[in-house]
Amino acid sequence: MYAIIETGGKQVKVAKGDTIYIEKLDVEEGATYEFNEVVAVGGDKVKIGKPFVKGAKVIAKVEKQGRSKKIIVFKYKPKKNYRKKQGHRQSYTKLVIEDIVLG
Repeated sequence: MYAIIETGGKQVKVAKGDTIYIEKLDVEEGATYEFNEVVAVGGDKVKIGKPFVKGAKVIAKVEKQGRSKKIIVFKYKPKKNYRKKQGHRQSYTKLVIEDIVLG
């Protein structure tokens, strides 16, 4: 069985036991988190929500809060003496999917 959840403005396909990295959630490490915005649930029979599946939820355990590697953003315009260098590190939450519940 799998589910498609919406979090951080993105949709993520998950199954029981999966490890996912999503945008930072304000939850402590070791706590559980419930996703109520389930767009679709699949398996033997597929359920698609309008916009979300009623009563469906995905339960996940927060394994880690962290920050990804730094990326360099370099903007440049030729012949105009314009150069701008920035670094960016995205914060993330590492989750382990424990269960998919249909209501």
